Amino acid sequence: MFILAILLQLVVLYAPSTPAGPAVPGLDKVVHAGVFFLPGALGLLAGVRVRWLAVVLALHAVLSELVQHVLLPLRAGDPWDVIADLVGLGLGVLVGGLLRRRITHA
Repeated sequence: MFILAILLQLVVLYAPSTPAGPAVPGLDKVVHAGVFFLPGALGLLAGVRVRWLAVVLALHAVLSELVQHVLLPLRAGDPWDVIADLVGLGLGVLVGGLLRRRITHA
């Protein structure tokens, strides 16, 4: 599941353009938070060390926006997307840590 979450994240972040859809305010930020929440939570459940997971995904949040800004002409890097990514990551690590603790103490 962790690998699938990473693959989903890569597709969402590096697609040449964003999909057309209803203009729902803030939906982009929810998607960004979600694609960092899932690898954060599932990575911990898969046994990845929290320090490595958090550092690598946080760096990826910044790097992905730079790549979008510089290399993907139909995309734009957005600092607010990085914030949404980090919030999602933080929540994912929190939930994943709680679930892992619950599973190991059950």
